[in-house]
Amino acid sequence: MKEPRRSIGPRRNPETEAAILKAAAEILDEKGFDGLSMEAVARRARAGKATLYRWWPTRGALLMATYQQQKQFAGYPDTGSLEGDVGALLALLFDHWSRPEGRLFRHIIAAAQGDDDMRAALDSYRESRLDTLAEIFDRAAARGELSDAVPRRDMARAVMGMAWLHLLVGRMDGDTAGMARTLVRGWAR
Repeated sequence: MKEPRRSIGPRRNPETEAAILKAAAEILDEKGFDGLSMEAVARRARAGKATLYRWWPTRGALLMATYQQQKQFAGYPDTGSLEGDVGALLALLFDHWSRPEGRLFRHIIAAAQGDDDMRAALDSYRESRLDTLAEIFDRAAARGELSDAVPRRDMARAVMGMAWLHLLVGRMDGDTAGMARTLVRGWAR
């Protein structure tokens, strides 16, 4: 029998965190969204349930952490234009969401419709994504590409909404350049 992981005190043990997220991903692959439980993850990761609940107080929070850990990219493309940045971002997202680990996000959005914990985790994730998506619009504003008529956070919501709609209806083959052109047209100076 393997020895349990040792504690490193009040901080997260990176080894334990990695084992928990790996266990969650494996269980999702094997049993699907409905087969994931905190107990099964703790058992597979050889971690205490108290640790899981301290780091991720709900199943929804653990699912979001698993999804974020599996994402293959960080940051947003910088093509030199707002239209190019939005198109490249949509292409990057659609490519990611087309892979098995990316499809998890579709299930998270669907589950959030009837699960308060999942909805809270998704809302927290959405807010953080909107904050970081502002980077694209800040760059465009610095280049003088944007009108002040539409608040940047609303622009970020429009991009996110377009992306999530395509994810939910399973249209990862959309014309991302055309979508970007449509979205950006009303925002340009």
